Amino acid sequence: MIQKIIELSLRNRLAVIIIVLGLFGWGVYAVMQNPIDAIPDLSEKQVIVFTEWMGRSPQVIEDQVTYPLVSNLQGIPKIKNIRASSMFGMSFVYVVFEDNVDIYWARTRVMERLNYAQRLLPQGITPTLGPDGTGVGHVFWYTLDAKKMDLGEQRALQDWYIKFALQTVPGVAEVASFGGFEKQYQLVIDPVKLQYYNVSLMEVMNKVKSNNNDVGGRKFEISDMAYIVRGLGYIKNKEDVENIAVTNYNGIPVRVKDIGTVQMGGDLRLGIFDNNGEGEVVGGIVVMRYGENADKVIKGIKEKMKDVEKGLPEGVHFKTVYDRSTLIEAAIETIKGKLLEEIAVVCMIVIIFLFHWRSALSIIIQIPITIAISFILLNAFGLSSNIMSLTGIALAIGVIVDNGIIMSENAYRNLSEWQNDPANKK
Repeated sequence: MIQKIIELSLRNRLAVIIIVLGLFGWGVYAVMQNPIDAIPDLSEKQVIVFTEWMGRSPQVIEDQVTYPLVSNLQGIPKIKNIRASSMFGMSFVYVVFEDNVDIYWARTRVMERLNYAQRLLPQGITPTLGPDGTGVGHVFWYTLDAKKMDLGEQRALQDWYIKFALQTVPGVAEVASFGGFEKQYQLVIDPVKLQYYNVSLMEVMNKVKSNNNDVGGRKFEISDMAYIVRGLGYIKNKEDVENIAVTNYNGIPVRVKDIGTVQMGGDLRLGIFDNNGEGEVVGGIVVMRYGENADKVIKGIKEKMKDVEKGLPEGVHFKTVYDRSTLIEAAIETIKGKLLEEIAVVCMIVIIFLFHWRSALSIIIQIPITIAISFILLNAFGLSSNIMSLTGIALAIGVIVDNGIIMSENAYRNLSEWQNDPANKK
């Protein structure tokens, strides 16, 4: 069989060359299209369902949120397992699907079932899906170098400006903020004054919520001009909260400042982010989507950060904490170096032992062609260029070279024996 293939190839050299060049061109295109990452993604296909109900104990979260969600998500097709955890104020449900399932099909099925399961949850509680990223999707971390701003101002800058800008980069699933304080208006109510004015805490909450709102009126025309009437009621500062009327006492309005104090403070924190023992910092974690090119996403993030930095306050700069592109570039440089080393060694060995440059050329040509074709197979099986796959290619180069050397040496030996055979000379 092998002899027939060799004979057919020798008789149709032009066709073989065209096929090889076509495969090589296809392989070069596959190299450009193949996603590059440093770490192979071995995580399961999972969809995270996150539900927040602040102030409730883990047992209440388990009974009223986690259990109803897990019970109703079990009927989704192609599910391998469902895991869940309940903690103070939060519930996490991990829906693990089979490996051959498309992740966005899985997210759609989970979302459809959540629309049905939400009626079983307490009023006002809405479960949300986690980002469409993998377990190794944290490709870039950064912090803010802003010594003239407090942690609350840095967190506000991160949440309301930087985060939204970086999320527009193609391939980014989420930019998760960490560190600092999330600003909020805090009402410190005096229970004695509540009792004196005969006001409940729920009434205070409802009044503050209802007074923080814009309402629409109607349109009317005067002298061929149309005017729109609106009621502007959004809270803009601490004094607006203090002047909200809660009830009346003997015809006199009782305001929030009459029953307590209003202050600007930070939300409850479950931890801090310390930078090498130098103090707290504020920053973000860039999470990459499924199947994206990590190197391309990181380059897009860096370009966007240059534009975002132009609009930052004076003295505020980005500081990179973790950048996976350095590891990716090191892996690429390794495969390039091994390729050049193999070509050089082959040239030396073949020329020294065979003294035949055409034999060396035939072996050297096999290396780039074989590597290019291997990337076609990587794309076909949905594998990325990472440390594991590139290391396998680097190791396979030795096998390719050994194979070529053995075949060349064997052909050279057979030709030499044929030429030295007395019967052939006659």
